[in-house]
Amino acid sequence: MKKIAVITGASSGMGRRFLLTLDKFGRFDEVWAIARRKERLEELKAEVPFAVRPVVLDLSDQASYSEYEALLESERPSVGLLINASGFGKFDAVMDTPLADNLNMVDLNCKAVAALCQITIPYMPEGGQIINIASVAAFQPIPYIDVYAASKAFVVSYSRALNRELDKIHVMALCPFWTRTEFFDRAVSSNKVVKKYVAMYRPEDVVDRAWKAAGKHRDICLYGFKAKGQALLVKLLPHSLVMKVWMKQQDLCAR
Repeated sequence: MKKIAVITGASSGMGRRFLLTLDKFGRFDEVWAIARRKERLEELKAEVPFAVRPVVLDLSDQASYSEYEALLESERPSVGLLINASGFGKFDAVMDTPLADNLNMVDLNCKAVAALCQITIPYMPEGGQIINIASVAAFQPIPYIDVYAASKAFVVSYSRALNRELDKIHVMALCPFWTRTEFFDRAVSSNKVVKKYVAMYRPEDVVDRAWKAAGKHRDICLYGFKAKGQALLVKLLPHSLVMKVWMKQQDLCAR
């Protein structure tokens, strides 16, 4: 039986970094790299120490779930690792963001994660691992990043609960802080809601920490002193105060 890893969002950002450093986790016969841009996936073949199968899917479209499920049924591989790295955010007022974009965030950040996990788990052996990329934003309500933060809160809650529910498969939520990737090309609007970034981490460092945390079977992973400090503070402080501080820090106001 072929042993594979499955990585969504593999063409850029942290998904790509996970793919390039996959040998830090283990050995695989093949990697299924899932993304929308086939040409970007093809380029990865020369950079990865394992055979790469480009799987072109738009995971914001629920029809893609059936395509992925059919591929698994046809190949019947042993999936040793699933990384859900697909996702996107928009930094703007809810009413200034097209409804299609807000719903697309829910589709990609929430529905696709739940679907890929449920479809893949029957093909995962004992000791298999799932890493779902969430965000430090998951720990607090964030005005002007409302839908994105809420969608990542779903990922954290779902991942931690699923980890307890499964007996032989480990699930971890990776919660990066601001990380320098192509994510911002789509997230930042012309209104420039986010004016101050407390910290900006490198994807290489975040992914390295994720591999170590996965090896220790952690159910949640944060990288960086500031990220850990913020996650702790928003647990202790009233969220009304947390939101007030955020609005003042970014020079935002109610509309």
